[in-house]
Amino acid sequence: MSDLPFGPDAVAAIAAHMNGDHAEDNVLICRAFGDVEPSSALVTGLDAQALVFTAVVDGGDAEVRVPWSAPLKDRVQVRHEVVRMYQEACAKLGVEPRGH
Repeated sequence: MSDLPFGPDAVAAIAAHMNGDHAEDNVLICRAFGDVEPSSALVTGLDAQALVFTAVVDGGDAEVRVPWSAPLKDRVQVRHEVVRMYQEACAKLGVEPRGH
């Protein structure tokens, strides 16, 4: 995942935040865009092209890559892109987004 304009510490921090604070969002995003029905999903990485999850599907692990709307150029874009993914996943799955 070397095509990022930020390093592995930032990737680890983003993954820790998503997995610690947004575990249900991870599942929604994988359901909507990964063509899987996971019981859980963890962010295991990201690159300039996509957010990468390991989803538990039927008791086994499956890698799910969900592309960004455009290649990332800086860390600030990650938050905007994840929020977009979450909102689009809710719309696609008919789930009411938080705060609405």
